[in-house]
Amino acid sequence: MIQSAKRLETVQEYYFSKKLREVNGLIAEGKPIINMGIGSPDMAPAKEVLEALTTSLTDPKAHQYQSYVGLPELRKAIADFYKRHFKVDVEYNTEILPLLGSKEGIMHISMAFLNEGDEVLIPNPGYPTYTSVTKLVGGVPNYYDLREENDWLPDIEALEAQDLSKVKLMWLNYPHMPTGAKGNLEMFKELVAFAKRNDILLVNDNPYSFVLNADQISILNIEGAKEVALELNSLSKTFNMAGWRIGFVLGSQEHIQAVIKVKSNMDSGMFYSLQKGAVKALELSNGWYDRINEQYQKRRELIYELADRLDCEYDRNAVGMFVWAKVPDHVESVEAFIDEVLYNQSIFITPGSIFGSNGDRFIRFSLCVPEDKIKEAINRF
Repeated sequence: MIQSAKRLETVQEYYFSKKLREVNGLIAEGKPIINMGIGSPDMAPAKEVLEALTTSLTDPKAHQYQSYVGLPELRKAIADFYKRHFKVDVEYNTEILPLLGSKEGIMHISMAFLNEGDEVLIPNPGYPTYTSVTKLVGGVPNYYDLREENDWLPDIEALEAQDLSKVKLMWLNYPHMPTGAKGNLEMFKELVAFAKRNDILLVNDNPYSFVLNADQISILNIEGAKEVALELNSLSKTFNMAGWRIGFVLGSQEHIQAVIKVKSNMDSGMFYSLQKGAVKALELSNGWYDRINEQYQKRRELIYELADRLDCEYDRNAVGMFVWAKVPDHVESVEAFIDEVLYNQSIFITPGSIFGSNGDRFIRFSLCVPEDKIKEAINRF
């Protein structure tokens, strides 16, 4: 019998991949499941984005292999987007690399910079893919605590007190998922200085910067950050284009070139029409963000009402497309609580434990649910 690679022994199937089979099984049985677990935008992309996609399908170049580094007009649109919204200057020919989704970038960056045995600083709580990719490429996860009492920000003094001699890379994610912590420029400034002192590559994963968040910041706002930092971003959340799989990474020419070495051996470029649609999305006016956030704001107020029904605590200053809520003290097991809600009220909510041990007493609600469904969920309690 042919055995799978030993690297697969270091990881498990992604939580949502497994749990959604269970949820879909309940739906098949006729259960009226309301899915509040997944951050998959349910609203449509802008009309002009869809038009740019469809009209480009007849272009003679549309069905050919595309450049490994994307269309020049897409890279230019990304540079203009970052200049306009983040006040960051990037050279579009050398400091930007479009990706087939920013999740792809997590793997490509890890493959480009990690050797077997290198340690990676990973937030706890944080996106589980940081851990799984680190293990798949032979790296060693080294978790750093994010705690409610510190506003879910890194404790740099605690980090500095560790043995960092084997640390090569550090994952950041601000605005933060799952907690909704905003982060700030002073934090980024301290982290850049920390990275320079310890020869660590910082990667800020930044897909939630426009959702219910008025202030867009980037780690690249900090002077000298390109020497030690990359930033990932995505069109998935901001533009309702999750299934399009369009992301990008920004940084110094040297760092971007290292990622290109990996990416160019992994795919043959992004579909032309997707790139054309992406250009149009990046050119949208501020009215787009206002309209989307108006909907998310209404949904969030209803989610707060639902969280109140469950006696949960939450931070009204948090941003992003989730509500991170602490369960009441009388709940002994969050996982059992989640399953009780799933099987008794037919509502799927994400347990905070999947994001790390510091999420053990929390649950996460997605705002990617229509208002009428959230109202229905409230009524079920």
